[in-house]
Amino acid sequence: MDTASQSQALDLPAIQALARTDMAAVDALIRRRLASDVVLINQVAEYIIGAGGKRLRPMLLLLAAGSLGHGGPDAHQLAAVIEFIHTATLLHDDVVDESDLRRGRRTANAVWGNAASVLVGDFLYSRSFQLMVELDRVEVMRILADTTNLIAEGEVLQLLHVRNPDTDEAAYLRVIERKTAVLFAAATRLGALLAGADEAVQQRLHDYGLNLGYAFQIADDVLDYTSDAGTLGKNLGDDLAEGKATLPLIHAIGHSDAQVRDALRAAIEHGDTSALPQVLAAIHATGGLEYSRERARGYADLAERALDGLDDNEYLAALRGLAHYAVNRDH
Repeated sequence: MDTASQSQALDLPAIQALARTDMAAVDALIRRRLASDVVLINQVAEYIIGAGGKRLRPMLLLLAAGSLGHGGPDAHQLAAVIEFIHTATLLHDDVVDESDLRRGRRTANAVWGNAASVLVGDFLYSRSFQLMVELDRVEVMRILADTTNLIAEGEVLQLLHVRNPDTDEAAYLRVIERKTAVLFAAATRLGALLAGADEAVQQRLHDYGLNLGYAFQIADDVLDYTSDAGTLGKNLGDDLAEGKATLPLIHAIGHSDAQVRDALRAAIEHGDTSALPQVLAAIHATGGLEYSRERARGYADLAERALDGLDDNEYLAALRGLAHYAVNRDH
């Protein structure tokens, strides 16, 4: 990223400070609207919402709206909708992936079982639609309906690629687009929509969010092969254990000799974590991590460029800063 862009970018603590008041309002609204007279729903929903995390997706909506001079209750409500949708996908993801650790804590399915996790995920999805209908804006509902449908497609696409050693980079990127990037893009487009921006500006914020989502997920997949459970909040090699071929491993398969390639393919087919040392060696030998980081940086650059020409302010600097953060974090 060029130095001109970097000089306009805020770091994560500054971004969080800028959004703190709005995010507190969103958190309060989330907790009010989580309430159910079914005790188990309250327990599971509070457990996963209360796990914290960076709340990046709702923050993106608030920052996008703020960059165009808009804030207030409608932005808080839509930010909560985005977080409910994201949380529902996490609950469902962990069941499908049979995960037992997220953000350093046991997953909801590990605590309450798969059935409760799936059903509370359904509750969060339906609650998100109640919240968006209250705003009574057809365009908002259209964007979110399309987005949640794409996310569901992404889940099924990913399932088709589990333990599939023939997954290539294009297929990997199609999954990322639907599973991660489209919700980032919806958040930033909705921020622009609430601010009354024209279609061209909405499209710019959409492009920013989409490319940021790609960068964020690719960087996340690099961390799965470079971090540790204490920092990352999940087990090293979880993607391999789940039979997921992510970009570092896809690159290694494409750039290894036949013997190593066959071993890597077998590791994916069997979700074989005992092969992790061999997989890591192949990824390092082929430059898979640096290749993946470079791809992530490329998407982060595209995200930043989508903001060029918009009026500069601290919210825009925060959006630029998140493009830097996405590819320079350790968890």
